[in-house]
Amino acid sequence: MTPTYLREPELRQGIELLFFAYRDFTAGPDHMLERYGFGRAHHRVIYFVGRHPHVNVTELLGILRITKQSLNRVLSQLVRQGFIRQTPGNRDRRQRLLELTEQGVALERDLSENQRGFIARAYREAGPEAVEGFRKVMIDLISDAEDRARFVRGDKD
Repeated sequence: MTPTYLREPELRQGIELLFFAYRDFTAGPDHMLERYGFGRAHHRVIYFVGRHPHVNVTELLGILRITKQSLNRVLSQLVRQGFIRQTPGNRDRRQRLLELTEQGVALERDLSENQRGFIARAYREAGPEAVEGFRKVMIDLISDAEDRARFVRGDKD
């Protein structure tokens, strides 16, 4: 006998819940990004460069799982408009290390503040047991074992 939560209607509802939650989770930042002519790819780059100062391009490609061409398009725009600074690596001068400028830090803070509030409200309403269950489900949705392990071992970055 299949558990109720694994039946077709419940699984489809889970898919729909993810779609609706993501739509609403990204709505505020999408609106903010429009002012700069940026999209969600810009948001992801700004977010992860902010979370990992001095990340190199190869590491960022591994996090985002996008093509080098896609990253270069977004990154060059962010650098040109003064949101991200590139510096050569200490050991390998060909390596490009990325960090947010003051302007980038301010934008990342505004975008994340909106989303932190969104998550905090939902967490407060759901309570600690539901939050832990949600966290477990989200970790289990990550298919890459190395990415999943970052959260299992408690990395905050």
